[in-house]
Amino acid sequence: MSDQDKASTSTHTDALVIGAGFAGVRMLIELQKLGLSAVALEAGTDVGGTWYWNRYPGARTDSESWSYCFPFPEIEQEWDWSERYPGQEEVQRYIGFVADRFDVRRHIRFGHRVTAATYDDADNTWTITTDDGNQFTCTYFFTGLGHLSVPQEPPYEGLDSFNGEVYLTGRWPKEKVDFTGKRVAVVGTGASGIQTIPHVAEVAEHLTVFQRTPNYVMPAQNHDLDDEFRRKIKSDYAAVWNKARNHVFGFPMDPAGRMYDDVEIDAERDRIFEEGWRNGGFHFVFETFDDLILDQRSNDAAAEFIRKKIREIVEDPETAELLTPRGYPYVSKRPPSGTNYYETFNRDNVSLVDIRTNPIEALTTNGLRTREREYEFDVIIFATGFDAVTGALNNIDIRGERGVGLSEYWAAGPETYLGIGTPGFPNMFMICGPQSAYANIPVIIEKVVEWLGRALTYMNEHGYDRMQPTAEATARWTEHVAEIFNMTLLPSGESFNSWYLGANIPGKPRRVLFYFGGAAGYFQEIEKSASHDFEGFEFSRLPVASGR
Repeated sequence: MSDQDKASTSTHTDALVIGAGFAGVRMLIELQKLGLSAVALEAGTDVGGTWYWNRYPGARTDSESWSYCFPFPEIEQEWDWSERYPGQEEVQRYIGFVADRFDVRRHIRFGHRVTAATYDDADNTWTITTDDGNQFTCTYFFTGLGHLSVPQEPPYEGLDSFNGEVYLTGRWPKEKVDFTGKRVAVVGTGASGIQTIPHVAEVAEHLTVFQRTPNYVMPAQNHDLDDEFRRKIKSDYAAVWNKARNHVFGFPMDPAGRMYDDVEIDAERDRIFEEGWRNGGFHFVFETFDDLILDQRSNDAAAEFIRKKIREIVEDPETAELLTPRGYPYVSKRPPSGTNYYETFNRDNVSLVDIRTNPIEALTTNGLRTREREYEFDVIIFATGFDAVTGALNNIDIRGERGVGLSEYWAAGPETYLGIGTPGFPNMFMICGPQSAYANIPVIIEKVVEWLGRALTYMNEHGYDRMQPTAEATARWTEHVAEIFNMTLLPSGESFNSWYLGANIPGKPRRVLFYFGGAAGYFQEIEKSASHDFEGFEFSRLPVASGR
């Protein structure tokens, strides 16, 4: 086949999914169950999504493995997690195992990066175009692009002038990278940087960390899982999922059951925080005080406890001071988990540079230059975060009714209904799109995909061809999402570049990107819509004259 013939090839299916991570694979399983023909287009060469691209040293979940998965009984009994917080390779193997177990890999076209999606009003068809010119048409168009799939490019001059090795954590090479005996820079101390830094420090001749904003880093307290624990989880997985679906963040945890005012003695509060610290990760957030993101006093107590821990762990007072977060509440930026993060700064071969007061100006031939001095490196690693939530959608030229572009419609920020649909884009369904729940993502994906399966069944049973949210429902949801967000302490993170609002990307419109009413609250909202004939959505049929 010639290149010209290849470019003109068009494949039609009932449904098309972009992405083959958790969302894409789970959607393919649902479509297969419904008996619909489907194809998924994936830019990578394997399944995994986020867990395919983010192969950087130390990459692992900060959700516990037994809830960072799908609630399929047959798979729950077959699959064994090795660690409390699984690493990148294990998570990607799990997604591959699921894809193979349900035989959906055959529906995935790897190496296909989607560049455009256009809706045809006349025949109710989406045309999806890939970077090699191939086109696919479908009736139902699903995006499973992930919240963190578009890395933020390093915003520095001279990127091409550096003679050494340059890596971006969000696009890490498949080949192993050896830092042994090298002078290495890591720019960025968000979640990716926090996981990378300790691993690089173990082998590098010297590691220099460039930090703009210090983070409240909780110890992950990761460990291997033994057979007895795995048997215990598998024996009552239904209880695990019931607890996760009713938890504010989608975790199988119980709420703390206490507020700040329920504890009158500071020493008792510290004891509670100490227990949360020992349990690690998000247990500190959700099992200490239930008003931690609502009551400034509660948050201040938690933040000061973490600051005290930093001062206890980091031996050099000056370094400890630089690593100590101030000026914004705990959790108003995404709280990362790390392993030996603060301890790493006690190593003789690790140094810290504050780029808030001494900003990076440019890369040079031999390294990089800040306002105060030049540094020489063999390797520079950029852990500069993501254009979260909307970045992947805006990178595709998506055009709905009358040719209106999604990025144009969202010029002032995203507007969706339930994080699933947007007016003017019929039969385009976002799996955990903007303004969906901020929570343990596989748990949210599972419920959203089940909802989408019900919606497609409803359309088929009632003879509808098109489904999209109403403008009124979308406006109400966007307002509701902002209202909930503003009831918390989270808005304070904006001035410290929180990606909850898109504030980490220069020029990006500020809008709340998640529903912060909790997983259980979100499930109630989507169920309320479904149980009332998908209230908030409008349905239509194509005219008979169209030839259908």
